[in-house]
Amino acid sequence: MPSFDFSSEADMVALKNAIDITSRQIDARYDFKGTSAKIELNEKDKVITLFGDSDFQLDQIKDILFPAMEKKEKESVKRLDVSEVQKISGNKVKQELKIKIGIESELAKKIVKLVKDSKLKVQASIQGDTVRVTGAKRDELQACIATVTKAITDFPIKYGNFRD
Repeated sequence: MPSFDFSSEADMVALKNAIDITSRQIDARYDFKGTSAKIELNEKDKVITLFGDSDFQLDQIKDILFPAMEKKEKESVKRLDVSEVQKISGNKVKQELKIKIGIESELAKKIVKLVKDSKLKVQASIQGDTVRVTGAKRDELQACIATVTKAITDFPIKYGNFRD
């Protein structure tokens, strides 16, 4: 029976590359000279940390980072969970951007409900942080992919792991 999985994985190589590009641009920009502006990636915890002298400077760093991320991997900015700006020593600020990996249970339930409401002859089941869809015909599976990718636009979802 043919099947495939909906999943959501971040391309860490592309993300690292975008962060390196942003870091180089921060070092080269005249308005960031002599400031505490920098960007760091914690790969283990999947957190990007922005440092700066003000909220405005953090916004400037994000204006450099987000297009670089989008260029490397489409819709990767939607994967970020932006936290509040925190004040650290003196007048310095920092902000953490958490990278969401996998499909959360709420979104998985939404995908399963969408598949069931589409009246296609396929079954969807939640398996950890992925959603497996099985059906008798490939055409039904392709219609399911089209339905879900059209409906879910607020989080990057990939489909793969096709089995015959």
